[in-house]
Amino acid sequence: MPITTCVFDAYGTLFDVAAAARQAAGEPGFEKLQQKWPELANHWRLKQLQYTWLRAITDAHADFWDVTQDGLDWALEATGLEGDPVLRQRLLDLYWELQAYLEVPKMLADLKAGGLNTAILSNGSLPMLDGAVQSAEIGDVLDDVLSVESVGVFKPHSSVYDLVQQRFGGDRDEVLFVSSNGWDAAGASGYGFVTAWVNRAKEPMDRLPWTPAHVLSDLTTIPQLAGL
Repeated sequence: MPITTCVFDAYGTLFDVAAAARQAAGEPGFEKLQQKWPELANHWRLKQLQYTWLRAITDAHADFWDVTQDGLDWALEATGLEGDPVLRQRLLDLYWELQAYLEVPKMLADLKAGGLNTAILSNGSLPMLDGAVQSAEIGDVLDDVLSVESVGVFKPHSSVYDLVQQRFGGDRDEVLFVSSNGWDAAGASGYGFVTAWVNRAKEPMDRLPWTPAHVLSDLTTIPQLAGL
Protein backbone atom coordinates (compact mmCIF):
# COMPACT_ATOMS: atom_id res chain seq x y z
CA MET A 1 0.00 0.00 0.00
CA PRO A 2 1.28 3.53 -0.73
CA ILE A 3 2.05 5.74 2.26
CA THR A 4 -0.70 8.27 2.92
CA THR A 5 0.23 9.45 6.43
CA CYS A 6 3.55 10.30 8.08
CA VAL A 7 3.50 10.33 11.87
CA PHE A 8 6.38 11.50 14.04
CA ASP A 9 7.37 11.06 17.63
CA ALA A 10 8.14 14.49 19.05
CA TYR A 11 10.91 14.53 21.65
CA GLY A 12 14.25 13.47 20.23
CA THR A 13 12.72 13.00 16.78
CA LEU A 14 11.49 16.44 15.71
CA PHE A 15 12.71 18.35 18.78
CA ASP A 16 16.21 18.25 20.25
CA VAL A 17 15.77 17.13 23.87
CA ALA A 18 19.34 18.15 24.72
CA ALA A 19 18.70 21.75 23.68
CA ALA A 20 17.43 22.88 27.10
CA ALA A 21 20.55 21.80 28.99
CA ARG A 22 22.87 23.00 26.21
CA GLN A 23 21.29 26.45 26.09
CA ALA A 24 21.18 26.89 29.87
CA ALA A 25 24.85 25.94 30.10
CA GLY A 26 25.75 28.98 28.02
CA GLU A 27 23.78 31.45 30.09
CA PRO A 28 25.19 33.61 32.91
CA GLY A 29 24.82 32.17 36.40
CA PHE A 30 24.85 28.52 35.35
CA GLU A 31 28.60 28.00 35.08
CA LYS A 32 28.40 24.74 37.04
CA LEU A 33 26.38 23.30 34.19
CA GLN A 34 28.95 24.05 31.49
CA GLN A 35 30.96 20.85 31.94
CA LYS A 36 28.04 18.68 33.00
CA TRP A 37 25.25 19.55 30.59
CA PRO A 38 25.73 16.52 28.26
CA GLU A 39 25.63 14.15 31.25
CA LEU A 40 22.61 15.96 32.68
CA ALA A 41 20.77 15.86 29.35
CA ASN A 42 21.43 12.12 28.96
CA HIS A 43 20.30 11.31 32.50
CA TRP A 44 17.23 13.49 32.14
CA ARG A 45 16.06 11.87 28.94
CA LEU A 46 16.75 8.31 30.10
CA LYS A 47 14.90 8.73 33.39
CA GLN A 48 12.02 10.48 31.65
CA LEU A 49 11.61 7.44 29.38
CA GLN A 50 12.11 4.89 32.15
CA TYR A 51 9.42 6.53 34.25
CA THR A 52 6.94 6.36 31.35
CA TRP A 53 7.56 2.61 30.97
CA LEU A 54 7.23 1.98 34.70
CA ARG A 55 4.05 4.01 34.92
CA ALA A 56 2.59 2.18 31.93
CA ILE A 57 3.21 -1.33 33.28
CA THR A 58 2.06 -0.43 36.81
CA ASP A 59 -1.07 1.41 35.63
CA ALA A 60 0.10 4.58 37.37
CA HIS A 61 -0.28 7.10 34.57
CA ALA A 62 0.73 10.73 35.11
CA ASP A 63 0.96 13.80 32.95
CA PHE A 64 4.19 13.80 30.93
CA TRP A 65 5.10 17.13 32.49
CA ASP A 66 5.18 15.49 35.93
CA VAL A 67 7.34 12.70 34.52
CA THR A 68 9.65 15.25 32.91
CA GLN A 69 10.12 17.07 36.23
CA ASP A 70 10.77 13.81 38.08
CA GLY A 71 13.39 12.86 35.51
CA LEU A 72 15.09 16.24 35.82
CA ASP A 73 15.20 16.05 39.61
CA TRP A 74 16.91 12.65 39.41
CA ALA A 75 19.37 13.96 36.81
CA LEU A 76 20.22 17.05 38.85
CA GLU A 77 21.00 14.92 41.90
CA ALA A 78 22.99 12.40 39.85
CA THR A 79 25.20 15.17 38.47
CA GLY A 80 25.60 17.01 41.79
CA LEU A 81 23.54 19.98 40.63
CA GLU A 82 20.58 19.63 42.96
CA GLY A 83 19.64 22.44 45.33
CA ASP A 84 19.59 25.24 42.75
CA PRO A 85 15.92 26.16 42.19
CA VAL A 86 16.82 28.86 39.65
CA LEU A 87 18.68 26.37 37.46
CA ARG A 88 15.90 23.82 37.79
CA GLN A 89 13.25 26.33 36.75
CA ARG A 90 15.31 27.59 33.83
CA LEU A 91 15.76 24.06 32.48
CA LEU A 92 12.03 23.40 32.78
CA ASP A 93 11.17 26.67 31.06
CA LEU A 94 13.49 25.86 28.18
CA TYR A 95 11.87 22.46 27.72
CA TRP A 96 8.76 24.26 26.48
CA GLU A 97 10.87 25.92 23.77
CA LEU A 98 12.95 23.03 22.45
CA GLN A 99 14.66 23.62 19.13
CA ALA A 100 13.63 21.54 16.14
CA TYR A 101 16.37 19.76 14.24
CA LEU A 102 17.52 21.76 11.25
CA GLU A 103 16.01 19.51 8.58
CA VAL A 104 12.54 19.37 10.17
CA PRO A 105 10.74 22.39 8.62
CA LYS A 106 11.68 21.58 5.02
CA MET A 107 11.03 17.87 5.46
CA LEU A 108 7.52 18.48 6.78
CA ALA A 109 6.83 21.09 4.11
CA ASP A 110 7.85 18.61 1.41
CA LEU A 111 5.50 15.99 2.82
CA LYS A 112 2.59 18.44 2.84
CA ALA A 113 3.39 19.63 -0.67
CA GLY A 114 3.27 15.99 -1.75
CA GLY A 115 -0.27 15.62 -0.39
CA LEU A 116 0.51 13.44 2.62
CA ASN A 117 -1.07 13.68 6.05
CA THR A 118 1.39 14.72 8.76
CA ALA A 119 1.05 14.42 12.53
CA ILE A 120 2.84 14.10 15.83
CA LEU A 121 2.13 11.13 18.11
CA SER A 122 3.76 11.74 21.45
CA ASN A 123 3.90 10.91 25.12
CA GLY A 124 3.82 14.65 25.69
CA SER A 125 0.76 16.47 26.95
CA LEU A 126 -0.97 18.77 24.49
CA PRO A 127 0.13 22.01 26.22
CA MET A 128 3.77 20.87 26.13
CA LEU A 129 3.54 19.84 22.51
CA ASP A 130 1.78 23.05 21.53
CA GLY A 131 4.62 25.04 23.10
CA ALA A 132 7.25 23.10 21.14
CA VAL A 133 5.32 23.29 17.87
CA GLN A 134 4.82 27.03 18.21
CA SER A 135 8.45 27.61 19.18
CA ALA A 136 9.63 25.64 16.14
CA GLU A 137 7.03 27.33 13.89
CA ILE A 138 5.91 24.07 12.27
CA GLY A 139 2.19 24.18 13.05
CA ASP A 140 1.28 25.04 9.47
CA VAL A 141 2.82 21.80 8.15
CA LEU A 142 1.15 19.48 10.67
CA ASP A 143 -2.41 18.19 10.29
CA ASP A 144 -2.69 17.17 13.93
CA VAL A 145 -0.88 16.66 17.21
CA LEU A 146 -1.92 13.46 18.99
CA SER A 147 -1.15 12.89 22.67
CA VAL A 148 -1.27 9.79 24.85
CA GLU A 149 -3.33 11.81 27.31
CA SER A 150 -6.45 10.84 25.36
CA VAL A 151 -5.89 7.16 26.24
CA GLY A 152 -4.11 7.49 29.59
CA VAL A 153 -1.10 5.26 28.94
CA PHE A 154 2.34 5.85 27.46
CA LYS A 155 3.89 4.34 24.36
CA PRO A 156 4.45 1.64 23.23
CA HIS A 157 0.96 0.56 24.33
CA SER A 158 -1.07 -0.35 21.25
CA SER A 159 -3.92 1.97 22.23
CA VAL A 160 -1.57 4.90 21.57
CA TYR A 161 -0.87 3.76 18.00
CA ASP A 162 -4.63 3.25 17.56
CA LEU A 163 -4.98 7.04 17.71
CA VAL A 164 -3.46 7.38 14.24
CA GLN A 165 -6.09 5.30 12.47
CA GLN A 166 -8.86 6.84 14.54
CA ARG A 167 -7.75 10.23 13.24
CA PHE A 168 -6.77 9.47 9.64
CA GLY A 169 -8.35 6.12 8.76
CA GLY A 170 -6.78 3.79 6.23
CA ASP A 171 -4.76 0.64 6.78
CA ARG A 172 -1.82 0.36 9.15
CA ASP A 173 0.66 -0.19 6.33
CA GLU A 174 -0.32 3.18 4.84
CA VAL A 175 1.35 4.89 7.82
CA LEU A 176 5.04 5.74 7.97
CA PHE A 177 5.85 6.10 11.65
CA VAL A 178 9.13 7.84 12.53
CA SER A 179 10.84 7.84 15.92
CA SER A 180 14.29 8.46 17.37
CA ASN A 181 13.55 5.80 20.00
CA GLY A 182 14.43 2.31 18.82
CA TRP A 183 11.90 0.72 21.17
CA ASP A 184 9.16 3.03 19.84
CA ALA A 185 9.94 2.24 16.22
CA ALA A 186 10.02 -1.45 17.12
CA GLY A 187 6.66 -1.24 18.89
CA ALA A 188 5.11 0.54 15.93
CA SER A 189 6.53 -2.12 13.61
CA GLY A 190 4.86 -4.80 15.69
CA TYR A 191 1.65 -2.82 15.47
CA GLY A 192 1.80 -2.89 11.68
CA PHE A 193 3.09 0.55 10.69
CA VAL A 194 5.93 1.03 8.24
CA THR A 195 8.64 2.42 10.49
CA ALA A 196 11.81 4.47 10.39
CA TRP A 197 14.21 4.71 13.30
CA VAL A 198 16.17 7.97 13.33
CA ASN A 199 19.33 6.75 14.99
CA ARG A 200 21.20 10.02 15.40
CA ALA A 201 23.41 8.61 18.17
CA LYS A 202 24.36 5.47 16.19
CA GLU A 203 23.12 3.17 18.93
CA PRO A 204 22.84 -0.63 18.60
CA MET A 205 19.51 -2.09 17.55
CA ASP A 206 17.23 -2.93 20.47
CA ARG A 207 16.80 -6.65 21.06
CA LEU A 208 13.04 -6.84 20.66
CA PRO A 209 10.65 -9.08 18.69
CA TRP A 210 10.31 -6.44 15.96
CA THR A 211 12.70 -4.17 14.09
CA PRO A 212 12.13 -0.93 12.18
CA ALA A 213 11.92 -1.15 8.40
CA HIS A 214 14.39 1.71 7.93
CA VAL A 215 17.29 3.10 9.96
CA LEU A 216 18.28 6.71 9.25
CA SER A 217 20.84 9.18 10.55
CA ASP A 218 18.43 12.12 10.27
CA LEU A 219 15.04 13.03 8.79
CA THR A 220 16.21 14.35 5.43
CA THR A 221 15.13 11.34 3.37
CA ILE A 222 11.68 10.85 4.92
CA PRO A 223 9.87 12.29 1.85
CA GLN A 224 11.65 9.76 -0.37
CA LEU A 225 10.72 6.90 2.01
CA ALA A 226 7.12 8.10 1.82
CA GLY A 227 7.18 7.76 -1.96
CA LEU A 228 7.64 11.39 -3.02
